[in-house]
Amino acid sequence: MYAPIPERGELWRHAEVARDLGSPFVAAVLEAGQRQLHRAPRTAALIRDWPGDPLRDAVAVRFNAGLHAIARRGSSPALSALYAGQHDDFDGAIGEALAAHDQLMATSMHDTPQTNEVGRSGAIAAALMEASREFGLPFELLEIGSSCGLNLNLGLYAFELGGIVAGDAGSPVRVAPSWRGEALVRAPLTIASARGTDLNPLRADDMATRDRLLSYIWADQPQRADRLEQALALAQRHPPQVDRGDACTWLAARLDEPQRAGICRVVVHSMVLQYLPQAQRDAIAAMLAQAGSDATIDRPLARISFEWNTMRRQVQLLLTCWPSGQERLLATCHAYGDWLDWSPGAHA
Repeated sequence: MYAPIPERGELWRHAEVARDLGSPFVAAVLEAGQRQLHRAPRTAALIRDWPGDPLRDAVAVRFNAGLHAIARRGSSPALSALYAGQHDDFDGAIGEALAAHDQLMATSMHDTPQTNEVGRSGAIAAALMEASREFGLPFELLEIGSSCGLNLNLGLYAFELGGIVAGDAGSPVRVAPSWRGEALVRAPLTIASARGTDLNPLRADDMATRDRLLSYIWADQPQRADRLEQALALAQRHPPQVDRGDACTWLAARLDEPQRAGICRVVVHSMVLQYLPQAQRDAIAAMLAQAGSDATIDRPLARISFEWNTMRRQVQLLLTCWPSGQERLLATCHAYGDWLDWSPGAHA
């Protein structure tokens, strides 16, 4: 039997988001998790008394990843069978798993989410093409919140962007988001260098990293898991450069380094700002504006942002280019890059 439904808390609210993003399975997991949360008192207390903003901190995403990790390990047979599609007793399997692994769930939820979704590289590549149209130069990529650095390898991926084929046609990693809106205009996509930072960089050759990243893939979206595994395998052959450090300190150091003439320096971030305090977000904006004031036509600067808008109602792909300083809304996007609604003439 179902337990009485408690207040419609964070898990229940995010279930609606998961369903809207095309994952009925995760929606059902979160709804059952909300009903069965009383069986895991440590986890329930953590969610109830979360010290920050549970929406911004993706508490429900952490909870879902924790359950998925337990299912993948096989330490809760009923839960593993549920994830394998062998039954549909969500409440029974999830309640049992929560009761047996309460401490593990609570501990795992303290870790910052590490999606490193490769699908978002399609939106980033499209934004780079738009910057290429403006400047016609190769790119020096600087990414904050790089996680495992998989999107730093976008120059090694194959893209189909609204009928435009780009990247490495022979790549095992293929990114082809559903395209809506206006047509993309073809432009060169040349990556001269790529470097990123993360507070806790992950290694593609580490099995714990692989398992952690795969636990954040929604279980009813196996194509995302397959693409992630291909990207991890490619990253083992071509390790991306990810430094350990906080975003502000690292970015300030990179922007202070001399920029070669004939190179467009691009600062990239995807689903990162929500985890940063407002003071750090303001500092990043200020240092980019300062660096942009020194940009020239042969040493331009650009910023590509793939983030939720302020009200968290849509994911926006923004491009800012200096020396002009103009910011444009290029597209609204699926949170994991499954589709883009391209409208590059829109002002942010």
